[in-house]
Amino acid sequence: MNVMPKTSARLLSLLSLLQARRDWPGQVLADRLEVSSRTVRRDVDRLRELGYRIQTTKGPDGGYRLDAGTELPPLLFDDEQAIALAVALRIAATTGAGIEEAAARALNTVRQVMPARLRHRIDTLQVTAVRRPAARFDSGVLVSLSAAVHACEVLRFDYAGGTAPRRVQPHHVVTWGGRWYLVAWDLDRDDWRTFRVDRITPRTPTGPRFTSRELPGGDVATFIASRFQGAGGLPCRGEVILDLPAEAVSPYAADGLVEALGPDRCRLVLGSWSWAGLAAGIGRFDADVEVVGPVELREAFAQLARRYGRAAACKDS
Repeated sequence: MNVMPKTSARLLSLLSLLQARRDWPGQVLADRLEVSSRTVRRDVDRLRELGYRIQTTKGPDGGYRLDAGTELPPLLFDDEQAIALAVALRIAATTGAGIEEAAARALNTVRQVMPARLRHRIDTLQVTAVRRPAARFDSGVLVSLSAAVHACEVLRFDYAGGTAPRRVQPHHVVTWGGRWYLVAWDLDRDDWRTFRVDRITPRTPTGPRFTSRELPGGDVATFIASRFQGAGGLPCRGEVILDLPAEAVSPYAADGLVEALGPDRCRLVLGSWSWAGLAAGIGRFDADVEVVGPVELREAFAQLARRYGRAAACKDS
C-alpha cells in the first residue's frame, strides 16, 4: 500500500473517480481534475503501469473504465482512507467472527507502510471489546453459506449433534445476540429452521438452484424476533440502515438483529423500552443512520436532535 504524498494527489483523485462509477468520459475527468485531456491520458498510463486495468471506451467523447484485475495492484489511499482502514482492521480483530488473526496481521502490514505521522495516530487508538463470549467458527464457512444464499443453491451440511446430513434452501445469514445464524427452509422437515453457523460443516458440491420462498412475517427481522423473542418482546422495536459493516455492529447489538447489506452497510433491528431510548441506543454506533421504520422511531430521532441542539447551544453562565 502506498499512502500518496501531496505531489501525487491528482493521481489518487483520478483513481478515486474511476472507482466511483463504471464509465467516465475523458473530458469530464479532465474538468473534474482541472487539467487537460492530455494530462488525464498520461495519468491513466501511470496507473496502468502500477497494475490497474483501465480500459479505453469508445464513443463520441471517448473515456475510461476501471476493470477488475487478476492480480492485486498497489493500493492507493489518502490519509483519511488509511486511518479508516486501520481502524476497521482493529475492530475486526475483536469481532469473534474467526478473522481475528488475519485482521491483526493485515493491520501490522498496513502499519508498516504508513508514514510516521499516521502510525502515531493508529498506535494511540486502543479498542477493547467487552461482550458476551461468542462461539468461534471458520470464517470460510460463513463465506460458503453467504455464497449459497446469494446463488439460491440448495445446501447440504453436517450439523453438530445431528445424526444425518441436513438439506436446506438457505435464505439469510444473520447475527443475533453475538452469534451467527443461517435461516433456511429445511427440505426434510418441510419447515423453516435456524442453524448456528459455528455448528455447521458444509458438504460439497451445493445442490440445484431454487426459487426463494417468502419468510413468515414477511421479512427476516420479524421472523428472527419471533423465534428468539429478544427485541420482539420489547414494546418499541425499530429498523435502521447503518453505514457500518455488520461485523463491526454485531458485537455491540445485544439482542438486536444485524444483517449485512454489503461491505460497509448493514441492517439493524433493535428493541427498547422507549422510542427515545431506542434512538439514543442506535446513535451510539457513531455512523450515518437511515430510518426504515416505524414513524415513532423517526420522530424520536427528531426529538433527540432538538434536545441535543439545545444542549449544544447552552453556554456557561
